[in-house]
This record gives sequence, structure tokens and C-alpha cells, in this order.
Amino acid sequence: MTQHKCRNALRLSSSALALRCRKFAGAALLLGVTSCSPGSDLAALPDTPPGPYRLGVNEEVRVITFGQEQLTGQFRINDRGNIVVPLLGEIPANDLTTTQLQQAIASRLKEKQLVEHPDVSVDVVSYRPVFILGEVSKPGQYPYQPGMTVLTAVAVAGGFTYRAVTDYASILRTADGHGVEGRVPRNMLVQPGDVIDIYERHF
Repeated sequence: MTQHKCRNALRLSSSALALRCRKFAGAALLLGVTSCSPGSDLAALPDTPPGPYRLGVNEEVRVITFGQEQLTGQFRINDRGNIVVPLLGEIPANDLTTTQLQQAIASRLKEKQLVEHPDVSVDVVSYRPVFILGEVSKPGQYPYQPGMTVLTAVAVAGGFTYRAVTDYASILRTADGHGVEGRVPRNMLVQPGDVIDIYERHF
């Protein structure tokens, strides 16, 4: 009887040990998968400081100088960061807000004594494009639209492929002249010029 109880206790101990080993192996596997997930080495993308939008190269602005048709029109910011306005020449625009560009144009009008009391308005007509790479049906360059998120950018690019990681992505963003890359959730707001990368699942 004693030997029978001992054998039963040994079987129970062996079963418990095997169960614990399976749990440990499962946890280790899960940890390994998590640590090796695409983009796991990237930190979250830093928050963009709040403030008015700043213009960039290749964007197009509409300049309206009230009462001056020859000084009114649409102008693209060239690769030197300037717009070229008739009678005024090149005016720096890169990294300015629309209000700052309005003020710069008004100041140039006064300097050249073309308008005594200039009334200038500047609006963005077209933004820098966004670029979407990786596991989407149609990778490439697409027009930015205000309010665009990672998910809506994916939709514009034809949707996810069947291999795509759909919960998060990475964005490479230029801030203060430097590229910054980080992980983002799919509801993250996109900014003009962003490069979005949709990861491929490992399994």
C-alpha cells in the first residue's frame, strides 16, 4: 500500500513538473516572439510640439495681395526654400508659418514701395506628399490630406497585404532638419513629408 501511494505521488509530481515545463516553454516562446516582432527595437515616435503648421519645399501656396492682381497667384516653394513672386523676386518660405510668409511679403512690398499699406493673405494649396512603403498593395508617394492617419494612408495605398502587421507601423519624420524614426499606432496622425513603413509578419 505504501509503495502504491509512493508511485502515485511520483506520477503526480512528474505530471506537475511536465505541466510547469510546458507553461515555462510557452512563456519563453511568447517572450521570444514579442522581442523579435518587427520594429520592436524602435522607440515610440516623439510627439510633435504643438503650434502652427510650417511650410516645406515643394509645397504650393496661394498668395493674395488685395487690390494687386499682378501680385496674386499660386507659387511653389522651390528646392532653395523660396517662392518667386513677380516684381518681388525670391522670398524665403521654407519653415515659415503662413502668417510669417504673409508678413515677409508685406515687408517686401513696402521696401520696394509698391504698396503703401499691403493686405496679404497666404493659404496652402498643396502639401508635401507622404510616402508609404512595405506591406501595402501599392507602395509609393501619395498626396497628403489634413487629418490623414496611418490607417487612411494605407487605405489610399490599396490596403494591407496578407503579410502585413496591421496594429502598428513606423514613421520617419523630419523635424528641425533631422530625421527621426519611431513606432506609431495605426491611428497616428500623419504629417506632410512622412515616410510610413508597414512591417511584414514573421509568421
